[in-house]
Amino acid sequence: MNTTPQLEDAGPARVLSGIEGLDTIVNGGFVLGGMYIIQGTPGAGKTILTNQICFHHVAGGGRALFVTLLAENHARMIGNLQGMSFFDHAMLPDQMSYLSAFNEMRDGGLEALGKLLRREIQRRRTTMLVIDGLVSAQSSAKSDQAFKEFVHDLQEVALATDCTMFLTTNAGDQVSPEQTMVDGLIVLKDRMYGWQAASDLQVTKFRGGSFLRGRHSYQISGDGVTVYPRIEARYAHPSRMAELPAGRASMGIDRLDAMLGGGVPNASTTMIMGPSGSGKTTMGMHFLSQSSEDEPGLMFSFYETPARLAVKADRLRPPLRPLLDSGSVEVLWQTPTSDLMDAYGERLLEAVHRRKVKRLFIDGLTAFQSAAIDPSRIGNFFSALANELRVLGVTTVYSLEVPDILGPAVRVPVDDASSLAENMILLRFVEQRSRLYRLISILKVRDSDFDPSLYEFTLGDAGFDIRATSESVEEILSGSDRNAEVRDSFKRGG
Repeated sequence: MNTTPQLEDAGPARVLSGIEGLDTIVNGGFVLGGMYIIQGTPGAGKTILTNQICFHHVAGGGRALFVTLLAENHARMIGNLQGMSFFDHAMLPDQMSYLSAFNEMRDGGLEALGKLLRREIQRRRTTMLVIDGLVSAQSSAKSDQAFKEFVHDLQEVALATDCTMFLTTNAGDQVSPEQTMVDGLIVLKDRMYGWQAASDLQVTKFRGGSFLRGRHSYQISGDGVTVYPRIEARYAHPSRMAELPAGRASMGIDRLDAMLGGGVPNASTTMIMGPSGSGKTTMGMHFLSQSSEDEPGLMFSFYETPARLAVKADRLRPPLRPLLDSGSVEVLWQTPTSDLMDAYGERLLEAVHRRKVKRLFIDGLTAFQSAAIDPSRIGNFFSALANELRVLGVTTVYSLEVPDILGPAVRVPVDDASSLAENMILLRFVEQRSRLYRLISILKVRDSDFDPSLYEFTLGDAGFDIRATSESVEEILSGSDRNAEVRDSFKRGG
């Protein structure tokens, strides 16, 4: 009897792989007693993946049998697997066992192989079977029809014994007979993008239920295979019904709140655009300074290290350090080139759920763009992410660095940026009489009136100081000279 945990479902009973992202893609695990092909080039991770599934299965009380059809040294395979966190030597050989069927297949063909498998499944009370190297069985078949009959007979054994089976094979461009017969086909691929290598997984067939179509990224580490479902596929429909909450969320800067018409709408997305050094991170930290125990905050940061953020938090007014110390605000930092875009998205949403975050500042939209193997995904990725954050009641602010430090035009480095945010704030530099001045303006606010005027601001140790009127901006843009006190304040803020 299969004692591996299964999801409750109105459909057929399921067997979990233990790889959360993969179980999500196949909508709750593999069908009990089903037969699946894992296809991929050498080195794509087929052996690690199937062993990882087996060890999860036996940890839940099942019995797994891993059969190799090539003259492979099992001791070497086990030696390579021992460094993986999922490997448990205590499961060998009673619950997790390895068997070479090379000699039987060489001497007696598919008929002898079939008899061996049926015998061992019954003798060991096997509830999960892996046949590693199906291409060898196909090569030894007398004909395509004989191979089809072998696969069919194996399916009958799987159904009769509730034994879930995985068959590994090398990649092929043409549809082979066994692909049409099995319950599912999963393709693993390594691809090169310039100098960068990336791995993706695609379910191209799955009987018995729906699945997330398209390619999904995966990585292999000491923990085995980690699969990241594509965010725009996983959250094509938000996890719950959207409820637009009333009220406004303060940005932590009184003058900015007034420009916005009382703050930003709750559960909305706000983009802060500006060149490097214009104050985007500081503005986001002001926003987080309004967090509390009832409204936890999260800073998802790429560029500012924790040490530098701690210095800014000490100086900010209102102070942010007490909220960091109390846990009302968490900083989740990662290097901008360390992971995949979907891994970042999954880590972010996990933190939002874990802490019930209501205020989120993503410091660096361009880091997601850099992590994207396919930049054309950015729009759909962020639309799905923003929709999910919205239904979770999260008010989101994120920064976007624009490439131009100076100049009358602002070039946005992502396509259709206005669709990625409901509210947009622009920070810019203006050069006049050999000095740089900082200006701020509101480009849009969701379903609200706002102050469209340009305002001058200074940026000091305590944070933002936005002038009360636009008069100074008119002087700057007209080229009028400023008094020394004003010029010195900009020097201190620069």
